[in-house]
Amino acid sequence: MDQLEIKTAIQISKSKAEVFDAIVNPEKMSNYFISESTGNMAAGKSISWKFPEFEGAVVIEVKRLIPDEFISFEWEGAKAKKLLVSISLTEMPDKSTLVKVTEGKMPNDKAGIQWFGGNTEGWANFLGCLKAYLEYGINLREGAFEFRRAEV
Repeated sequence: MDQLEIKTAIQISKSKAEVFDAIVNPEKMSNYFISESTGNMAAGKSISWKFPEFEGAVVIEVKRLIPDEFISFEWEGAKAKKLLVSISLTEMPDKSTLVKVTEGKMPNDKAGIQWFGGNTEGWANFLGCLKAYLEYGINLREGAFEFRRAEV
């Protein structure tokens, strides 16, 4: 395998419209993933996200949005590397939503393996927190990464 690519997914017991809104709307996203954003996600728009456990902001360049179905953006997913993130939403027979996240690609080398481990953990956390927020109104991320502040 020459290239590494992250692929992760979760099923959420909410409609595609509710899941989509929770991802593109920073007021909702700040309840489970980011601390603040410079705006809603919109195709062709650049926004910045801040995370409570990290210094600085991450620039998100929104590439494509299909309401209630698909989101893609580029960001510095690895040091000095612009990576494409795709999020697809599929309605399941029970009207829940399957959320699939793909990010990559990176070379299968030491830096790529480090990225693969860290960002896979990050996207799995994103999906778990999104599910907890939408289904139960819980912010799992709050206080979860305080230990990282001591590592910096």
